[in-house]
Amino acid sequence: MRCAVLVASHHWHPTQVLNGVSICLQPCDSLLAALRLCGRLWAHFVAVQSLPPAVRISLDSRWELCAVTTKMNERIVLAARPVGFPQESDFRLEERPVEQPTAGQFLVRIGYLSLDPYMRGRISEAKSYAAGVQPGELMVGGGVGRVEASQHPKFAVGDFVVGPNFGWQRYAISNGAGVTKVDPSLAPVSTALGVLGMPGLTAYFGLLEVGRPRPGETVVVSAASGAVGGVVGQIAKIMGCRVVGIVGSDEKAAYIRDELGFDAAINYRTAGNLSKAIAEACPAGVDVYFENVGGEILDAVMQNLNFRARIAVCGMIAEYNLEKPAVGPRPGRMILVHRARMEGFIVFDFHDQYPQALAALGRWVRAGKIKYREDVIDGLPNAPRAFIGLMQGKNFGKLLIRVADLNA
Repeated sequence: MRCAVLVASHHWHPTQVLNGVSICLQPCDSLLAALRLCGRLWAHFVAVQSLPPAVRISLDSRWELCAVTTKMNERIVLAARPVGFPQESDFRLEERPVEQPTAGQFLVRIGYLSLDPYMRGRISEAKSYAAGVQPGELMVGGGVGRVEASQHPKFAVGDFVVGPNFGWQRYAISNGAGVTKVDPSLAPVSTALGVLGMPGLTAYFGLLEVGRPRPGETVVVSAASGAVGGVVGQIAKIMGCRVVGIVGSDEKAAYIRDELGFDAAINYRTAGNLSKAIAEACPAGVDVYFENVGGEILDAVMQNLNFRARIAVCGMIAEYNLEKPAVGPRPGRMILVHRARMEGFIVFDFHDQYPQALAALGRWVRAGKIKYREDVIDGLPNAPRAFIGLMQGKNFGKLLIRVADLNA
């Protein structure tokens, strides 16, 4: 909250608009009382030009001094396109007055912001499936929050909502496109960004619609302790498959094996010959590979494919930050020899099937068949550092930024 003050002059009419700032009357007991509202004694005046455009200045009926507070919105914008791994200097924290909704809009106070690997592609100049973020623009991202003000017929003050485009900020204005309501009595609202949100849906459709596992087959998942990979493995177990997860630490390996129920776990950092380690964990070969990483892990899995294997390509996080394309084995021959199918997908491809997928995920979560883990970082200003950590595999579970306590 900030105070904005102005010394009035009898030359200014109360209904006049100066530099976009509206002037109106409001009784004020005394000049001293008005000054106390500011929390500081201003000897002179603050120029109208220095005030945020949305600030409304109130003048008392004796043309003295009054002050009003303005709610400010913290937001993080892209300062520069990253070269290689993102740096904190590639992002910038800004403040501007909170917008108010107009007809057909509503204002959301963000509680949790989702950080996801796809965001790296959005801040790159490379061609992608969606428009990129330009320098100076708000960082893209999904969030869950609560409606603070509304002029929209379908969203009321107090509603909990989740939206894919709220962005890296404390407050967001929305027209409702892509926004859905969240029932906090069914599960913590943060799950709408994880197991019961985009990551859960990505796991569901990528495995069941693209990978199409059959009972008794072997499914391998990379980044297996992450928001998507962990759900993929558990759904594969529900489908009656043998599941092997590839992770980057012994702690994560123990987690997916002991808590999530994977049949085997491989720490690629300590495995040595990764292709051999996969062969030992998959004695019957690999029927379905859910790809989140790319690079050397993909090369190693391709050496162990079965006839008619399916590879569902969800992400390539190992390659997102390379300044030059990596040189390595090419998968074409293995796909030919094993008559395998390698298919990329985006969760939005299955938008019309979201309701049934969320219903199934909800049932499995409530039944304890799917467990999840959240990695929560407090404070919007910490989002850039947390995002960089995500690119380096430092997160453990679904990475979230807690922006505000929605129950406060």
